[in-house]
Amino acid sequence: MQTIAQNITLLLIGFSIFSALLLCATHLNCSEYAQSNGKKQSDKFISRIAGLLLLVGLALLQIAHFQFLQGNSGFINSAFYVALLFTVAPAFYFFSRDVLKVENTYHPALLLHAIPLAIGIFLPRNFALPLAFFIGTGYVFWLAMIVYGLRTQRKRFRLELVALAAMFMVALMVLLLGVVLPLVSDNFFYTTYASLIGLTFLVATFTVIRFPNITSDVNEAAQAAYAISTLKNEDTNALELKLKQLMEVEKLYSQETLSLSSLAEQMEINTHQLSELINTRFGKSFSQLVREYRIQEAQRMLIEEPKSSVLSIGLSTGFTSQSNFYSAFREITGMPPGNYRKQKQVLPK
Repeated sequence: MQTIAQNITLLLIGFSIFSALLLCATHLNCSEYAQSNGKKQSDKFISRIAGLLLLVGLALLQIAHFQFLQGNSGFINSAFYVALLFTVAPAFYFFSRDVLKVENTYHPALLLHAIPLAIGIFLPRNFALPLAFFIGTGYVFWLAMIVYGLRTQRKRFRLELVALAAMFMVALMVLLLGVVLPLVSDNFFYTTYASLIGLTFLVATFTVIRFPNITSDVNEAAQAAYAISTLKNEDTNALELKLKQLMEVEKLYSQETLSLSSLAEQMEINTHQLSELINTRFGKSFSQLVREYRIQEAQRMLIEEPKSSVLSIGLSTGFTSQSNFYSAFREITGMPPGNYRKQKQVLPK
């Protein structure tokens, strides 16, 4: 049984290391960092660096755990390992605040987040490790409170919140592990900790694949929940009609490069105003609204153009890949596009 558990841990370690490398190369290099959406590029740069530190830090922790399971405890017992523990938590904070905060200003007081790192590496190991876990869980509680503040926007999220809750539960288990550290063996502690990190990557990877727009959705929900109205002096009825004209008549949703900023430019308003308009008038985020328009058009084409392939229909409605099209179609209709076409086909008399 112990061998099976260790093999599972090794698999989770390998998965998390390769996932971290993949996310560094793809997710943190996406166009979302290039489009500021009203935020300073320097703030986006800080967020990107924080994300890279978080992923690299977790990957290095897993490498240390792998070496420990292979009988080499040098990395685990080093001051660098402790420094990594005190680095990943604030890196997680700086990465998350870009998504969850409407205004993303940075000031010198934020340097206080580096104090635990500066002090922790000089503390006795049996005190430093539980402290690092306690601080890390504090950041997760901060995230939970922010997400709870979005409860008025909960209709815009479904399984996304389940995924976030799963990661929160893993964080609580990490905290419990830090508390019981003096009572368990090193083998149990590091094996369990490595497995929990692997589970976090597993949930995060599933979330990114299943909900590729979750970052922008949460960001828009945060703006809608916390921002002061920017539409007080605007004719919202006229703006709503103009938006419907652009989407339903001119079919801007079919443009692969359509973004919140480019649509706002067409509307002759700023991105915050457009985001608030879509939220208040449609009860959705920008990305959700665009996905629904694209899927509605795809549903029509699947029925009226039986000779067109499913992939060509997905690409013609604005999706950039088959996986994104299938994921969005299944999310909105509850079935793959091929099954939808079969169900809607009229049988010959």
